[in-house]
Amino acid sequence: MHNTIFTTPVVNTFLRKLSTTLLKLNGWKVEGVLPTDVSKCVFIAAPHTSNWDLPYTLMVAFALRLNIVWMGKASIFTFPFGSLMRWLGGIAVNREQSNNLVAASAEALRAYTGSVQLVIPPEGTRSKNRYWKTGFYYIALEAEVPILMAYMDYSKKISGIGPLLHPTGDIEKDMQTVKAFYAPFKGKNADQFASEN
Repeated sequence: MHNTIFTTPVVNTFLRKLSTTLLKLNGWKVEGVLPTDVSKCVFIAAPHTSNWDLPYTLMVAFALRLNIVWMGKASIFTFPFGSLMRWLGGIAVNREQSNNLVAASAEALRAYTGSVQLVIPPEGTRSKNRYWKTGFYYIALEAEVPILMAYMDYSKKISGIGPLLHPTGDIEKDMQTVKAFYAPFKGKNADQFASEN
């Protein structure tokens, strides 16, 4: 995986302090901590209902001292912002040609040396989506890493790290656990988040 804002010396120290300050000034509380025995994992990023989710996610990641990479639609990685998006931790995803995405992501996680968290919004879009995509689950299963349930609740202005889930291979049962955890949280555009199915 490429060098990012989280692995750039001096810059990351400054941005960690700035992020913590901005979150406090805006009334946000950051909860939880990355478990010490987890060096690699897949982060669920939910609810995902607004473009504001990315800047807040980056700030929360700095506050929690994480080293995240995230997936975004290929169109936001075009000129002139492509390099910036990659430096912010972004990995371009071509939704029309994503048949090998699970295997490629799992291999990248296995090959990475050091601590890294792959952030994936299960809805796959900011628009209302009744059915969650399951790529995050299969990436974690294939890479043999846990899933960490991260959340952002705009109604209460809280964000952070929830429980770990070790995928069992029984996706129906595991997804019930995931969706039950996310049911109380409200995205910025709360009517666009559905976790009941």
